[in-house]
Amino acid sequence: MSYPAEDWIRHHTRFSPGKEALVDLASDRAFTYGELDARIDRAALYLRDGLGIERGDRVAVICHNDSDVFEIQFACRRLGAVFMPLNWRLAVAELEYICNDGGPKVLIHGLEFASQATEIQQLCAIPHLVSLNNGGASDYEAGLAAATGELREVDMDLSDTWTIMYTSGTTGRPKGARMTYQMAVFNAMHCAMTMSITEASKNIVFLPTFHTGGLNVYANPIFHTGGTNVVLREFDPVYFLALLSDKELHITHMFGVPTNFLMMAQAPGFAEADLSHIECLGIGGAAAPLALIEEFAAKNIKLQQGWGMTETGPLGLMLSPDQALAKIGSSGLPPMYVSLKICDDRDVEVPFGQDGELLIKGPTVLPGYWNRDAEHDDFFTHDGWFRTGDVARQDADGYYYIVDRTKDMYISGGENIYPAEIENVIFEMDGVLENAVIGVPDEKWGEVGRACVVLKDGSNLDEDAVISHCQDKLARFKVPKQVRIMDELPHNATGKVLKHEIPRD
Repeated sequence: MSYPAEDWIRHHTRFSPGKEALVDLASDRAFTYGELDARIDRAALYLRDGLGIERGDRVAVICHNDSDVFEIQFACRRLGAVFMPLNWRLAVAELEYICNDGGPKVLIHGLEFASQATEIQQLCAIPHLVSLNNGGASDYEAGLAAATGELREVDMDLSDTWTIMYTSGTTGRPKGARMTYQMAVFNAMHCAMTMSITEASKNIVFLPTFHTGGLNVYANPIFHTGGTNVVLREFDPVYFLALLSDKELHITHMFGVPTNFLMMAQAPGFAEADLSHIECLGIGGAAAPLALIEEFAAKNIKLQQGWGMTETGPLGLMLSPDQALAKIGSSGLPPMYVSLKICDDRDVEVPFGQDGELLIKGPTVLPGYWNRDAEHDDFFTHDGWFRTGDVARQDADGYYYIVDRTKDMYISGGENIYPAEIENVIFEMDGVLENAVIGVPDEKWGEVGRACVVLKDGSNLDEDAVISHCQDKLARFKVPKQVRIMDELPHNATGKVLKHEIPRD
């Protein structure tokens, strides 16, 4: 039996057309659900009649955060087209590979990416190129203004693909995760249940919307329940703290990665900021340092640790507010309709309490990758469990702890070492802003740990102090043999540290 993929914006327009749906801070625009619905209709008519977009065609978008991105996403829903957001931080050669793989029929681009978009269109023979300008003069606004006619909505099932989102490709060529309507609906339900999202919720979208963190936690769940999304073009910790503190704006929800919260905690005025109106500060994308969770807890703010991937909808684990402090370091429990297990490299469950690879199954898990059907068994077990590549363990209460990425693990003298454990210990030191531990070649041990540390302004920590601290806290074989004090660490667009870009020499 198939189930229809309902149009969320259309639904809320019928019930409460005057409810505020979307605020764009960069252009000072705001739309009710009725106004947003009308713009989505015109966008769909423009794509259909002006550009020939039909069911199944891919619509690629490359731009900074913009409320128009959400219009395009829902216009794709009304046409049965596939939304394909592109990572604007990638090089043209990388985007060329993605567009040749995804085969979009149109590339919609922010004016700031005009030269790259033109080059990609020529390299990939994309039929249409459309400019976007955050509400200003552009091909997109002209197309909406000229759009007329009747739009007959295409019937879509929950099993149909709504979005193709390309993974970062840190371990190889990017793969296009096929994200279905079912994934979006169940993820929205899970977020509502675990993060208290209602029609009164107001979420700030600041992670890039080409990333599942920007699109799906918690922007799409907010639209699903009829709340309000506030779109921020880029993250600045001082401005961001001011927005969160603004009682009139009244942000209730946000999701970020540890780097965002580390930077915010260092912003002037953080200690005095009143954030008592905020209902949920979600943190994920990487293991949150225990010291960071405790720093926010000192202000009576509970950071809700979560875990997920593009391929898992993304929500796969979440720690409830009442357990945020009792289970510091845990990513929580799976939401209602998700199943997890921890296995060895033969997909056999490990004894309770041992480390192993986390496998996941449920309606939020992708059905496969675009153009990768032949490799399906590389990512899924024979009975449909998805291999996450993350190492996890459970405690006596059943709570899950993400130990590390399997590919971040290094082997020193025959011992498997997971950097996240060491990084948490280093984060305990006063004066450490960021750190990342990597494995580097060693003649005697095969690999040894190198801690790459970024210090807070005014800190006088040195290499010996870091090693001494680790010696007091860790088994000898886990203590980094090397320490590098660095000005900065490389990050991706969401703020996650890119360990593969840290020099090994």
